[in-house]
Amino acid sequence: MKNKPRLSSEQQEELIKILKTRFEKNPKRHENIQWEDVQKKLESNPEKLWSLNEMERTDGEPDVVGYDKKTDEYHFADCSAESPKGRRSLCYDRDALKSRKEHKPVNSAIDLANEIGIEILNEEQYRELQTLGNFDLKTSSWVKTPEEIRKLGGAIFCDRRYNNVFLYHNGAESYYAARGFRGVLKV
Repeated sequence: MKNKPRLSSEQQEELIKILKTRFEKNPKRHENIQWEDVQKKLESNPEKLWSLNEMERTDGEPDVVGYDKKTDEYHFADCSAESPKGRRSLCYDRDALKSRKEHKPVNSAIDLANEIGIEILNEEQYRELQTLGNFDLKTSSWVKTPEEIRKLGGAIFCDRRYNNVFLYHNGAESYYAARGFRGVLKV
């Protein structure tokens, strides 16, 4: 995404305060990670704060869910109990959106993720997230769809029911009030 707006220093301080509070309330999500290290990384990457703020604004409740030693990046994922409210009722991607003749949704999951500056979770990341809590008990979330499925018009999504994570398929042009998407941002 080009020329992302930047948060004011007051907005940055407020967001960091929210993220720190969430980090401290959910230690299981990020064992062996210190907030001070995360905050230093955030402060040295202010362009990422805008994306985190968009995740927060759309009710994603981003939190640290991992650290990649090879790339020296912290991974923030949407940790809202249900698929983020501000990112539901979306078809899968732009091609799916274009293919709808009527009753088009306002956007697609892939396009909105790109606008926010995050990546949509893939199935593996979604399953890893579910080890940190019980998410999507009433909603579902689009996940990154393999190209061979997408070429045939399909897309995949996941949810958690009966204490298990399920993977499903649907036409990529479909959209539902209870289906959104979860994203990840690497900082």
